[in-house]
Amino acid sequence: MTTADLATRVSEGDRRAIARAISTVENDSQNAGALLHRLVKKMGNAYRIGITGPPGAGKSTLTSELTKLIRSLGKTVAIIAVDPTSPFTGGALLGDRIRMQDVSMDEGVYVRSMATRGSLGGLSAKAKDAADILDAAGFDIVIFETVGVGQSELDIAKAADTTIVVLVPESGDAVQAMKSGLMEIADFFVVNKSDREGAEQAVRALKTILTMRVTHAADEWIPPVIQTTASKNVGIEKVWETVQKHREYLDSTGQFLVRRKSRERERVRELVEAILHFDFWTPERTKTLETELDRIISRERTSFDLAQELVGKLKPG
Repeated sequence: MTTADLATRVSEGDRRAIARAISTVENDSQNAGALLHRLVKKMGNAYRIGITGPPGAGKSTLTSELTKLIRSLGKTVAIIAVDPTSPFTGGALLGDRIRMQDVSMDEGVYVRSMATRGSLGGLSAKAKDAADILDAAGFDIVIFETVGVGQSELDIAKAADTTIVVLVPESGDAVQAMKSGLMEIADFFVVNKSDREGAEQAVRALKTILTMRVTHAADEWIPPVIQTTASKNVGIEKVWETVQKHREYLDSTGQFLVRRKSRERERVRELVEAILHFDFWTPERTKTLETELDRIISRERTSFDLAQELVGKLKPG
């Protein structure tokens, strides 16, 4: 199948074509750039939601229940479940897909598990490409659900229009969120499993922390704190209502365009760095590095000297 044919079938919503297209970008195929270029006119319509938080917070259950609600409203949903990379195969573990089995059978839902591929952010750059493909395929909502790996959840803020941080009452999650940097990326918080003891205290703690961070600007969005028990489908409508309110806020203040520009700026920078890294480490430079390591260890030269020498070879003359 040619790249043009694949792009056409993706834009028509062909599921096999979508799967093949995502595999193309995921595997760094030389056709990936051409494929995305052919689809670019179809992109930009899907609203992107990030769901993140520590392991065991119930993110997959929340994602599943939220998806059911969105489907009941007649909208289509694509879910990118970013799993820890399997130590055996390098691929994605399929736990999320198993947990989301009840929604994955819906024709209006598409679920794709992706490996982090060593990305500390838990959300690989390839997941962002996959989101573009799903956007071009006509899905109304794209949901990123990521592994919980602390500060690196910052990656999801760069990929989503609205970021939801899911916490649980136990384990001092509210304080941990403050330490890990999750406070900075959350557009709102969900305290899940709120039928457990300590839920009210966790909500109060979060609200207190958030109050201390507020600058009281006239158009400032103050992240709400919502209680849910996703396993019992409690509070899910409130989550969707808050997503809608945040979207309206972004539109009314012009922040929607600002966020998307920021996201693409960062993405171009990431791609440039990746391309330069790939092009830079030629066999010759790699050999020079290995040859000179002994001199660095014996203090005949510094790491900085060698780096300057290697980079200097890029300069004319």
